[in-house]
Amino acid sequence: MRLMNYLVLRLVAVAVVCLLGALGWSLFDAHRSVEANAAASADRVQRQLQALYWQKLLWRNGMSRETLVPQPDWETLATLDIISPGICVTFAPPRGEPRRLCSQVEALGTVAPAWFARVDGWLFGPHRPIVSPLTVHDFNAGTVTTTVEPSAALRLSWRQVLIAAWVAMAMAVGVSVLAAVMIRHALQPFRAIIGKLRELERGDRDWRLPAFQTAEFNHIARAVNELAETLTRMDAARTTLTTKLFQVQEDERRALARDLHDEFGQCLTATLALASIIESNAFEWQEMAQDARTITRLQQRMLNTLRNSLARLKTQHIEEIGLEASLRLLLADYNIQSGAHAVFRLNASGRLGAIPGHVAVNIYRIAQECLTNAMRHGSPTEVRLSLEHTEGPTETIALSVEDNGGGDPGALQHCPGNGVLGIRERIAALGGNLLIGRAPAGVRIAAIIPVGACS
Repeated sequence: MRLMNYLVLRLVAVAVVCLLGALGWSLFDAHRSVEANAAASADRVQRQLQALYWQKLLWRNGMSRETLVPQPDWETLATLDIISPGICVTFAPPRGEPRRLCSQVEALGTVAPAWFARVDGWLFGPHRPIVSPLTVHDFNAGTVTTTVEPSAALRLSWRQVLIAAWVAMAMAVGVSVLAAVMIRHALQPFRAIIGKLRELERGDRDWRLPAFQTAEFNHIARAVNELAETLTRMDAARTTLTTKLFQVQEDERRALARDLHDEFGQCLTATLALASIIESNAFEWQEMAQDARTITRLQQRMLNTLRNSLARLKTQHIEEIGLEASLRLLLADYNIQSGAHAVFRLNASGRLGAIPGHVAVNIYRIAQECLTNAMRHGSPTEVRLSLEHTEGPTETIALSVEDNGGGDPGALQHCPGNGVLGIRERIAALGGNLLIGRAPAGVRIAAIIPVGACS
């Protein structure tokens, strides 16, 4: 999961928790406010009825026949004005029928859903009635009972919770959006760091991360810049070492070719001449003559193998006849070895003689390995070697080998052998780029080598 998404999800989770907390507090506060309204209504009604009681008692015109306690006339609009909405007040005289007066409920809001009623009842239970005497001076005057209408309490709680929910939700959404924008802005350096690391992976070392506003990102940028500098030094050291190794390899190949030519070549030639003498003098020993002819054939095969090995090992003729002529001789050898199975063609352009000597040797080796891979990993009938030397402000060498053998470029790239690895190392040492792709009927290996980077 991306860091931005992870932080936003965490932020949303915190906002949801805060929203649930706000809703819970709103529900509790709504329940408490209903009870507070009931208590305030009970107090106001008690004072109102007490004033009416003493007024009736004073005037003596409110005496009932059954009792000497006056009955106040309290079921009036004035009494309704002091009762909070959703509150019911019941006056119970000592010997009379209780009389109940309730304020309106419809104006309190919409009816609460059934699930809200169950949650409210499970959390708080029913509201307790408030029972108080009409007057503390005469407990026989009756009692006043104030109760909360359940539907009214639910309407009040539902309306308050809805208001709080919308406000809390709006605040949560606003805070979440603003926080997400701020987090996105704060994480902008990550994009630059990731982009530079990808360039580092592709081999581009010529960049450095700038300084950021936060100390943490500055530490990361400093570490990435140091890594780029270290890789640059390692690349330079590896290129120098690879160049030296290839030079040592070429020297060893020359020494091996010289030893094979001087020692094995002369010995094989002498043995071949001796076998010819034995064959010519063995008139009476036919078996000896047959053995001499067998030795001659074997020696001839060994000489051919030695010539092919020397052709692969030698590069002195590049300095003598040039790169283009050496490549033509190389393709002629491949045409002879393949017989009629495959045709090797060369397309050369530009001033190939102006290519530095060590670069020409590496190009020769790269072309040689590419031709070997074309025969080893496919069954081509035609192999084309193209070499172009472009001069100008950006002097480059373009080399490509294309065959119609139907090989697999992916399998060639992951081949466990050292052929492609050697090609990559030589091209990397020359500062070039290698591309292995699919040709119309086979595999195409292409390389672009800047001559300026090879000097």
